[in-house]
Amino acid sequence: MHATNAALVSLLCTLVVLNSLITASGKDSNPLILGCGLGGGGGKDGDGRQWLPDNKYVSGGNSIASKASFQDPSLLSEVPYMTARIFTSEATYKFPVQSDKRYWLRLHFYPSVYDSYNPSNSYFSVTANGVTLLSNFSASITCQALSQAYLDKEYSLAPLNSNTLTLVFKPSDKYNGAFAFINGIQLIQMPELFDSAQLVGYADQTVDAKSLHFQTMFRLNVGGQYISPNQDSGLSRMWYDDTPYLYGASTGVTNQAAKDVKIDYQQMPQYIAPSSVYSTSRSMGNNKDVNLGFNLTWIFQVDPNSMYLTRLHFCDYYYSKVNEIVFNIYVNNQTAQAQADVIGWTGGKGVPTYKDYVVYVQNDVDNDQLWLALHPARDTKPEFYDAILNGVEIFKLNDTNLSGPNPQPSDMMVEHEQEEERKFKDNDKHYNKTFIIGGAAGSAAGLALVAAICVFVHRKNKKSPGSCSHNSSWLPLYGNSSSQAGNSKSTISGKSTGGSSNLSAMAQGLCRYFSLQEMKQATKNFDESNVIGVGGFGKVYKGVIDNGFKVAIKRSNPQSEQGVNEFQTEIEMLSKLRHKHLVSLIGFCEEDEEMCLVYDFMALGTMREHLYKGNKPTSTLTWKQRLEICIGATRGLHYLHTGAKYTIIHRDVKTTNILLDENFVAKVSDFGLSKTGPNMNQGHVSTVVKGSFGYLDPEYFRRQQLTEKSDVYSFGVVLFEALCARPALNPSLPKEQVSLAEFALSCKRKGTLEDIIDPSLKGKINPESLKKFADAAEKCLSDHGLDRPSMNDLCWNLEFALNLQENPNGSSPPSSSRVVKSEYEQVLLKDNNDMAAHYKSLSLGNEHEVSQSSSENSSDIIFSQISNPKGR
Repeated sequence: MHATNAALVSLLCTLVVLNSLITASGKDSNPLILGCGLGGGGGKDGDGRQWLPDNKYVSGGNSIASKASFQDPSLLSEVPYMTARIFTSEATYKFPVQSDKRYWLRLHFYPSVYDSYNPSNSYFSVTANGVTLLSNFSASITCQALSQAYLDKEYSLAPLNSNTLTLVFKPSDKYNGAFAFINGIQLIQMPELFDSAQLVGYADQTVDAKSLHFQTMFRLNVGGQYISPNQDSGLSRMWYDDTPYLYGASTGVTNQAAKDVKIDYQQMPQYIAPSSVYSTSRSMGNNKDVNLGFNLTWIFQVDPNSMYLTRLHFCDYYYSKVNEIVFNIYVNNQTAQAQADVIGWTGGKGVPTYKDYVVYVQNDVDNDQLWLALHPARDTKPEFYDAILNGVEIFKLNDTNLSGPNPQPSDMMVEHEQEEERKFKDNDKHYNKTFIIGGAAGSAAGLALVAAICVFVHRKNKKSPGSCSHNSSWLPLYGNSSSQAGNSKSTISGKSTGGSSNLSAMAQGLCRYFSLQEMKQATKNFDESNVIGVGGFGKVYKGVIDNGFKVAIKRSNPQSEQGVNEFQTEIEMLSKLRHKHLVSLIGFCEEDEEMCLVYDFMALGTMREHLYKGNKPTSTLTWKQRLEICIGATRGLHYLHTGAKYTIIHRDVKTTNILLDENFVAKVSDFGLSKTGPNMNQGHVSTVVKGSFGYLDPEYFRRQQLTEKSDVYSFGVVLFEALCARPALNPSLPKEQVSLAEFALSCKRKGTLEDIIDPSLKGKINPESLKKFADAAEKCLSDHGLDRPSMNDLCWNLEFALNLQENPNGSSPPSSSRVVKSEYEQVLLKDNNDMAAHYKSLSLGNEHEVSQSSSENSSDIIFSQISNPKGR
């Protein structure tokens, strides 16, 4: 009777899961499970799933169906791996889909010898409706490097706005005899598993994941066993053991829920993860002193220069009160979650939940890892100093390209294979190199063993986390957080006094060096009463030097999220730039682990302060003043984009980085994130995403390709801030109003923009001036950079809006020479300078009339040649 009841309960649970899936996904899901190259009616795999032939969906490619010449012992089933479809030219699969639904796409590869096709010659790309899934991909090399016999690539495709999914396989044109192949394809409609995710390093900032495509990199049942597709909660996922990814000797303890504990999903859909994930966990143990001395850490090999969503699953089935276990969560040495309390989140024992965090992995040397660490939150004084985790999923995300490089086999593995090949040849045995090493992706125990060996070998060549010598980064998304598990300090020069040896001689020659004693004297020993601002770098103090000259002194915080690289960048950039609308750098100090930057004092503070404080408008600025401030800022940015030897892209344009002097003259500041483009012939610089959310160019965010038009987008947000006197992001507002850029564009297109402008401006703006201004801001916020104006064009339009405000009945467009002349006249030195005199004598009718006729040594002069923007 007990067994019967258990079976009925199991059946009911399955029906509930299926019903929730149908409700979430739509009734007409129709999954496709195709065995490529299968004949007849298809076949069943080891889990009993029916795989159908693929021939009715494929076209082109001179395709042939072939059977593998060898079955690796790790293959648990012949279907779908022992048959393949081979393509010697571009081929296409077409599948019917619902345009507004998300789909799982799973591709299965078994690199074996098929007829005369050796897998070592197979290099190809795969795209899905233009989204690059694989590029120059070699299943053979990948399996060899991972010690696996076969590969399962899983993607989650966002709605494609098309009724057809077109999957294109294309052999590489870089290798003679290259071909493509595929063993199995699964296309399954899925519920919307993703919403918004917290952006690690940015307080209260999130990433909307609904429109992005995902590649599953890892899916682990932490503290538990392998979960097969049939044991998943309706989505046929595979969950692996987390043991191979644990770092260090302190791996904690595994736990399992008691039989009388029921996993209560409450409002959370059961398909998020199966109950077997939430009924097992890994924790640190019950020794407080030991736990406070280490982090429970996992390491994952990932593709650099990519963004990842880390989903962590939690369920506390042992404790039941708040503050019994409280811990911090770190992702790549940054605080993803402070004071995590599972019971506090869920409200009870045995209730599961999950948290999503997004982090960017930089494209630096040896930066191909994602670290996940847990540590007790000592400050909260919990009852037990412990941490817990039930499951981990890591997804790579992008909107156009999910491909990555082929992994490289370790030296040990290559040597082993060469030795094996010699043995076979010595015995005169027929040898077909199939790059199959053993260890199964489908077998949890086998994968755990070989992966553990690989991870162990890899770690021997890695430093411990605390010994990392990389400089910290300013951007919280990528740099060290103030609550890192371990911070390391470094200085620019490696010395306690004197100028920085890493700064160019030119920069040091153009910048004054201040001693630490001078900095203390200027700020009255960094008295708190002199603090005029706080930023990521540290506090900014008002100071006095040289018998009364007022300056602003930016002092680094040793635990700040900004550091050495940006300190150096700021000096290198600003020492060579002089412009009426750029904040001037006077000098710097680096002594006794102190770093300070000394600037002109801007008496009226930031543009933001005069528009609003917090989320409340406080502006007394007239419309004319706002236009003049915006015009000044565009002139400064235009000089950066076109007035130096190389294009300089600011990358952090926002109202807090536009400062005002005593006459309300705008000056652009904060060049720590700026990027130079020595070769802009391609139109962009490939770089990791840096900037401030709310202002960040979505095209730059998606593609990591930086152009000067990224600054134009950010300035478009600034323009709407000037008009509406509200922050770029305001989470307290209704969802459709949180982003100023999106809300203002929506109102502009509906004709209701006047409803959201600063109340102090209503009735005081000439309608034609407002229209010209709003049109310019709208163009700045175009989705594609090519559709946005240049800073010079934007400045012209803003001056036109100013003319319309001042002379509504007789205004005329500003002359094209006004912008450029007024701009470049500001870069001339007051003293005798041949280059300055040369530029003063030029006729600057427009940018395109300026030639690059200066000497090639102009980079050694403060004001570099004015580049012809053609070809940028």
